[in-house]
Amino acid sequence: IERLGAILAQQPRGTLQMRDELAGWLEGMQRYSGGGSDRPFWLEAFGGRGFTVERMGREPLTIDRLSIGVLGGIQPDRLKSLLFKSDDDGLLARFLPIWPEPAPLQRPEAWADETLMEAALGRLLTLDLATGEGGEARPWFIPFADEARNLMDDFRVTVRSWEAGTEGLLLSFLGKLPGLTARLALVLAYLDWAANGADEPHEITVQHFGRAAHLVEAYLLPMARRAYSDAARPKAERAARRLVGIIREQAWQRFSARDVLRLDRSGLDNVTDLNPALALLDEGECIRKVDPPANPKGGRPQRLFLVNPALHGGQT
Repeated sequence: IERLGAILAQQPRGTLQMRDELAGWLEGMQRYSGGGSDRPFWLEAFGGRGFTVERMGREPLTIDRLSIGVLGGIQPDRLKSLLFKSDDDGLLARFLPIWPEPAPLQRPEAWADETLMEAALGRLLTLDLATGEGGEARPWFIPFADEARNLMDDFRVTVRSWEAGTEGLLLSFLGKLPGLTARLALVLAYLDWAANGADEPHEITVQHFGRAAHLVEAYLLPMARRAYSDAARPKAERAARRLVGIIREQAWQRFSARDVLRLDRSGLDNVTDLNPALALLDEGECIRKVDPPANPKGGRPQRLFLVNPALHGGQT
């Protein structure tokens, strides 16, 4: 983080973080360094606002606009495990997951137009910051046309209808969609300018936002629903699935509620979340509550459960 802060302090247009495997990067945020967790830094890197990086043994470093794009790959199973383990702090909701069907194996019939791509990238690199009233560099502000604002209002109403009956991490993703779609509209506007030689955009038109909204509804939302399918389940069901995973991991033949709480796992670290999960597994005959032995010292008896051998691959 300190090194990235030093780079961004000299790179006001932001930078790109590319990771071949995102899982290690995401899990690494859970570890604590001298300044604490890295997650607050990455949460702020989405917004492009000012941020101060605390540095060990040196003065803090202030970044005027903390802006980092993140691109990378991840295996579906790893994504699901990360979704289940993640706290809903909005970090994963800032990503647009792409999970298409496997492409058929075939010899490529056409290559990308590298000349066009090089020309478009070259044109994008000519973009520079504007100069503010005090002589400082600042980003350009690209407003929405009136018709595009009206379409944005309609789109927000549509997103609200998608939120109905949705829970958990998928709901957080949906809440980010209006802002993500506005960003995509800006990207599309500048891609037109870079690739087609059009005039540089000075406003987001209804065509720009309409194309972005169509991309979100027709392609990106189905991708997200697929990626979040298990994590979008009701909270109690997600907790029950986590508990099954713990039972298998610990190879428990029997366990108590206290055994689960001692592990301090996210989503199962208090009785309010644990009790519905136990009830679901009991109802589904995955576990069975048994009477505990008498406690000679008195006190509150433990809640003991026998595990159905089928959970470990045995016979019921």
